[in-house]
Amino acid sequence: MIWDIVIITVSVLAALAFLTIVARSSEAHARKESNDFTGAVVAVIGTTYAVILAFTLSGVWNMFQQAQANVEQEANSLVNIWRITTNVDPATGKQVQALCLEYAQNVLSVEWPAMHDEKPLPREGSQIINQLWVLAGQSHDLGGGTYVATYQFVEELRMLTEFRRIRIMHSKEELPGILRVVLVAGGIITVAASCFFGVPNLRFHVLQVTVLSFLIALVLVAISEIDRPYQGNVVVQPDGFHLALETFQHRED
Repeated sequence: MIWDIVIITVSVLAALAFLTIVARSSEAHARKESNDFTGAVVAVIGTTYAVILAFTLSGVWNMFQQAQANVEQEANSLVNIWRITTNVDPATGKQVQALCLEYAQNVLSVEWPAMHDEKPLPREGSQIINQLWVLAGQSHDLGGGTYVATYQFVEELRMLTEFRRIRIMHSKEELPGILRVVLVAGGIITVAASCFFGVPNLRFHVLQVTVLSFLIALVLVAISEIDRPYQGNVVVQPDGFHLALETFQHRED
C-alpha cells in the first residue's frame, strides 16, 4: 500500500514538473493560439487511452472475480466429497474424510503462502488428489448399493481436480509486458499532451493536470494490484477453505 501511494505521488509530481517546464519554455498566450489543434489531438489520444484503460481494468477485475469464484467452487467440491463419502464403504469413507481435512489444511497453511510468495507449490496437494482418485477407484470396485454415491464422489473429485488446476493457473497469470508498456506509455502521453494547452490561469491548469495524472496513476495502480489475484495487496481470500475446515472439525467433534 505504501508503494502504491509513493507511485501515485511521484506520478503527480512528475506531471507537474513537466507542466512547469512547458510553462517556462513558452508563454500561455502563445500556446493558446494552437488550442484548437491541441484539443483535437488530446481528444483522440484521451479517447483511445480511456478505452484501453477501461477494457483492461474490466478484464483484470473479471479475472479476479473468476479466481475468487473458482476458489469457492474448489472448497465446495471438497466439502461435497467429505459428505458424499459417508454413504460409501465406511473404511473408504473415513480415509477420504481424513484426506479432505488434510487437503484443506495444506491449502491454507502451505499452498496459499506459496502462491502469495510466487513459489512453486509443494507436491503434498497433488499427492492428496492422487490418493483420493485411488480411493475413488476402490469404492467403484466394491459395487454393492453405493453406485450413486460413488458416481457423485467421482464427479465431485473431477471438479475438485479441475478447480485446483485453474487456481494454480490463475496464480501464475498476469498482464503481458507489452500491454503494461502500452498502459504506462499511454498515461504519460495523455498527461503530457494536456500540459500543452494554453491556459491563462496557471493555477487552474495545475489543478487540471494534477487531477488527470492522479486519476490515471490511481487506475494503473489498481490494475497492477488486481492483475495478480494471489499476490499484492488485493488478493483472493481462502474463506471457502476456512469454512470447509470448520465443517470438518465440527463434524469430527
